[in-house]
Amino acid sequence: MNDIVEQALPFWQLDGATYALVAARENAVFRINHKGRQVALRLHRQGYRTNSELWSELKWMEVVANGGITVPVPIPSVSGKVLHIIDGVQVDVLSWLSGQMMSEIRQLPFDRIKLFENLGATMARLHETSDAWNRPETFERRAWDLDGLLGDAPLWGRFWENPQLARDDQQLFRRFRDKASAALSKQSKHLDYGLIHADLVGENVMLDAENIQLIDFDDGGFGYRLFEISTALLKHISAPDYPKLRTALLTGYGSVRAIDPTLLDLFLAIRSATYVGWIMSRMGEEGAGARSERFITRTRNLATRYLAT
Repeated sequence: MNDIVEQALPFWQLDGATYALVAARENAVFRINHKGRQVALRLHRQGYRTNSELWSELKWMEVVANGGITVPVPIPSVSGKVLHIIDGVQVDVLSWLSGQMMSEIRQLPFDRIKLFENLGATMARLHETSDAWNRPETFERRAWDLDGLLGDAPLWGRFWENPQLARDDQQLFRRFRDKASAALSKQSKHLDYGLIHADLVGENVMLDAENIQLIDFDDGGFGYRLFEISTALLKHISAPDYPKLRTALLTGYGSVRAIDPTLLDLFLAIRSATYVGWIMSRMGEEGAGARSERFITRTRNLATRYLAT
């Protein structure tokens, strides 16, 4: 990876910069320090996104930033391009955002309820800004729609076929998928749908004082706005203050734009199920088996609750 970084630096006139790997999830993200200025350089996982999808992501982030929401902004290279291909690897450079990941904050002083209310409002502003954008015809992103979530080939895998599922769980997950598919098919025309970040977990929400910053639009695309909200809530569902966090997030969102939360419990269960599929391609990683079991247990509980309604 370092060789690609070294080749990329001159494209952005960053020759001689120092750099360090700061994230290695779907993409490798390097913090670049050049003459006192910091930027983020991303090496994208090969085959994960097309050039058109990445160009669309970068243009979208630029529009969101212009709408007053703090997100990384794409930095054009000397040639004016925001995306370069180096030895088959897609490379781009973004502005660096300082602050602390929401997931890393373990103690007060900060008001979790107020934080979730502000996050809800920021989400709503993201959606409003995205809806107001007259997208270019070449815009291309994946869809977290009925097929993307519950179809034969979901974006994050066929969760009902996770190899760690017991037979009872396989049957339960299939029943859940059938009922959830029927419900979404019936209600989808009435649901708020458009561009969403799709991964607003604590690792992708950064706080700089009271300013909420959204990073990592890699999974962003078209989807249900309740799916966006469920993503932010899911990891907190067992927390003692979860009911207050849920109310705060919806209150913040509703202060900017209307949202009908009727199907939120369904989307929480669907969102949980996506992780059961997501982990399947990563079972060779350290600790993946334990993570898979946690995802399965949580989804079992949420699916069982939904099927009982």
